[in-house]
Amino acid sequence: MSRKELPRPGLMKALLTGRITNQQAAAALHVSVRQVQRLKRRFEAAGAGALRHGSRDRPSPRRLTDPVREQIQALMQTVYEGFNDSHLTEKLRELHRLAVSRESVRRLRRALGRPPTRRRRAPAHRQRRPREDAVGALVQIDGSSFDWLEGRGPAMTLLGAIDDASSQVVALHFRPTEDLHGYATIFQQMFLAHGLPLALYGDGIGILVRNDSHWSPEEELAGAQHPTHLGRVLRELGIGYVQARSPQGKGRVERLWGTVQDRLVSELRLRGITTREAANAFLPEFIADFNRRFARPPALATPVWRPAPRDLDRIVSCRYTRTVARDNTVRLGARCVQIPRGPHGRSFARCRVELRELLDGRLVVLYDGAVLTTSPPAPADFALHPRGAPSAARPPARPARAPRSHALTNALTELAAAVAPPAPRPHPWRRAYSPHLAARARRGEHRG
Repeated sequence: MSRKELPRPGLMKALLTGRITNQQAAAALHVSVRQVQRLKRRFEAAGAGALRHGSRDRPSPRRLTDPVREQIQALMQTVYEGFNDSHLTEKLRELHRLAVSRESVRRLRRALGRPPTRRRRAPAHRQRRPREDAVGALVQIDGSSFDWLEGRGPAMTLLGAIDDASSQVVALHFRPTEDLHGYATIFQQMFLAHGLPLALYGDGIGILVRNDSHWSPEEELAGAQHPTHLGRVLRELGIGYVQARSPQGKGRVERLWGTVQDRLVSELRLRGITTREAANAFLPEFIADFNRRFARPPALATPVWRPAPRDLDRIVSCRYTRTVARDNTVRLGARCVQIPRGPHGRSFARCRVELRELLDGRLVVLYDGAVLTTSPPAPADFALHPRGAPSAARPPARPARAPRSHALTNALTELAAAVAPPAPRPHPWRRAYSPHLAARARRGEHRG
């Protein structure tokens, strides 16, 4: 008998001998009076064994049949090798039309003697940070280096962004490393697909924030370091940046990596993907499926995304200040951009211009905010990387001196010669050696 059924025989004996009433027995067993009357009749007819539950030791009518159990265990060991219990349950329902529960899959896995994919640990005590109320108020960003292709392809780093209010993944992108090009890509994906968030939450990587100890005199006077290339982009777009001081501070994106490293790896293996290009092409489908399963409704239904500006491609860029050469060209590394003639045949030689390197490799030359020229896009393997400090971090250049006319130059030269004192004669020891002068000096004929 179960612990619930153990008091029943003693109460039934007391009830039959008249020491307690039906109502007292019902109150002690937490059942109705009619149920007590049924138990009393069963006890009188078959004794204490009749008080046990009628379904005890009987097989469940909802149990899995042997063919279904064998099919699931075969799939678990072949096609879905390495899938966790929840992920495997979803695949069995969607692809094989097998309506099984996660607990049934767990029992079948344990019957095979296979350990769980991820071991459960006791949760650590932390102070919970409440979610933001509206979608777009705060987006957490981070990168994860992992063997995403399980040795079938190159090593990659996944960069991602997740909304804090709804746990909705807003951008994912594979890169060889965690670099500026990858963060600029997920920024552009998020801004174009959803809009501009109010703030971003990330770590102290030097791509996003200054983490060096160098302060220029201009920075010391201003009381703050100049931003990085992407920091200047966020500042121009009006997006705040919150730097996390620990991994737990941005726990939502950290937990995202725990789920994605399990599910995405299995999905990539299931589709036989072996290249970074194919993996990036699959990410939109994965994001849609992930958000359908795990996204939750926010506290406020109205999102706070802001529309992206029309010139977003020019804003998400690296910026440098350059001086135009005399042949009206501007250089950035090994690349050279030819500036065409301005209005009325104007030349821009010796002018200070701003050179922007875009995400697709184009170079845009701007003078006083106006676009002078744009170069064609770079090859497909182009990667945006900082080629130096951004133009905002450099002191303003001295203005170029206006050219003088030839007449004015000659007049200034004659005036300087007339006003200047006569040049002193050099000392004899500092003159060039001459044998003739040396002989005269020995004869005493040299008078200086």
